[in-house]
Order: sequence, then C-alpha cells, then structure tokens
Amino acid sequence: MFDGNVRNLQRVASKVQRVLVVDPNPATARLLAEHLRPLGAVQMFAAPSAEKGYAMARATDPQLIFIEHAQQGVDGLAFTRKIRRSDLSCREAPIIMCTAEATAETIFGARDSGVHEFMRKPFTIKDLERRLEAVALKPRDWIEAVAYVGPDRRRFNSADYKGPRKRKADAAGTPAARLSQALRIVKSAATALDTDPAQARRALAAQAVELRRVGEAVKDARLIQAAEALGTFMGADLAGTSGRVELLKRIDALMGFMTDEGGRAA
Repeated sequence: MFDGNVRNLQRVASKVQRVLVVDPNPATARLLAEHLRPLGAVQMFAAPSAEKGYAMARATDPQLIFIEHAQQGVDGLAFTRKIRRSDLSCREAPIIMCTAEATAETIFGARDSGVHEFMRKPFTIKDLERRLEAVALKPRDWIEAVAYVGPDRRRFNSADYKGPRKRKADAAGTPAARLSQALRIVKSAATALDTDPAQARRALAAQAVELRRVGEAVKDARLIQAAEALGTFMGADLAGTSGRVELLKRIDALMGFMTDEGGRAA
C-alpha cells in the first residue's frame, strides 16, 4: 500500500483510526476493512441506513466517513449536509462518497453537499489510496458559509486533479481572494439571520476569524479592529432589537472593505 512509502502509510494511518461506513450493502464495509488492514488497528463501524449512521457518528466520532449516494435507507447527499451543519465533533471529518452511480449530476451533487472525495464502485486499492492520500495528506480549506458548509470545492477530487486552478480568484490563496470570499459570506449570512440563524451566526463567527487573519497578513489595523468587533459580539445575546441593530452595524463596518472587480471599494 502507498508503494511501500512507510512515512505516507504512517501519516495516513494516524488520521483514519476510526472509520464509519454508511451503506446498506455489508460487502462494502467488508471490502474497505480488508483494504484498510495495512493501516493497522483501524476501528471500523458500519451502518445500513443514514439514520443509524448519524447516531453512530455521534457515538464514535469517526475520523473518516464513507457514504453511499442513494440506496435503500441512505441518501448520501442529505446525510452529508446534515453532518456538516450539525454540532457533532466529526462535522469536518473527511467524507468519501463511494457509489456505482457515477453520473455528472451525482458527482457535482456530492461536491456541493460537502463531500471531500468521490470514488466509483467497483474500486481498486489504488483508487482508495488516492482518496486517502487526498483527505489525509492534502487537506483543503474549510468553508463555513450559509448555503454551503464543507471543504473548498475548488479542490474536489484533488487526488485526480492535474490542471490549472479552476477560478481566477484562487490566486494561491492571496489576501485579496480571501478577503473577497469572507466578505461575500458575511453578506450572505447577514441576509440569513432570520431564515437560518444558527448557521448564519456560525458563519459570521468563522469569517470574523478569517478576516482578522487577512488583516494581520496585510497589516490593516482597521480591518483587524472591525473583524475583532464582529467576533467578540458573536457571543452576545441577539434576542433583542438592540442586539440585532448592533450586529448589523458591525457587519456594515466590514462591508466597507468590499471591493468591486476593479479593486475599488464598493
């Protein structure tokens, strides 16, 4: 496994000690367990339905999850979205969708639900190795937004990706690109405070941290101050009108840093 690269084998093994397989076909879990044997004492947990899989995820805190796409009792897309938007400690754990239904619609649906990697059945041990290397050795940035929660979709199925970057704005994670993305998420979260308050607040808190990092990277004291003001307020009680008004003021202060495509303040 891993072409005899002991170091890679050890690095991957340390990150997949608890593995959950959610698939109504028990043969899938058996095959994965067999392929994962070289990694050592991996604890394998299998669930035949999404409902039981979610309960098992809460109980076992898996480091890696394999999910079917759509079989009896399993909706892999809904399961992934539920995990990503949950309060489980494994909500950011890598999820690999493993299914024979490898249509473009299925693949893009998996990506947009928050799946890390996609693997077609029947798969070989080399297919599995590439996915394990991608999730364990090439971690992607985590996106905490409102409409989407999960790994950066630009690197989907990164083990197979050979071409140039997929978006112009992805210029090696430049501060400008990071600032633009974070502010767009803040703007979206502000509009979702009534319709999806829990995820809106989670997204705002995450972007406050990211915006402070960007401010520190570019040495912009005003951006750092505005980001800190939002971050410290996210722990406050927003039930009252005054709390809501104060939150929107802090969001508006950050919106002043949003630029148009020409780089000018919007």
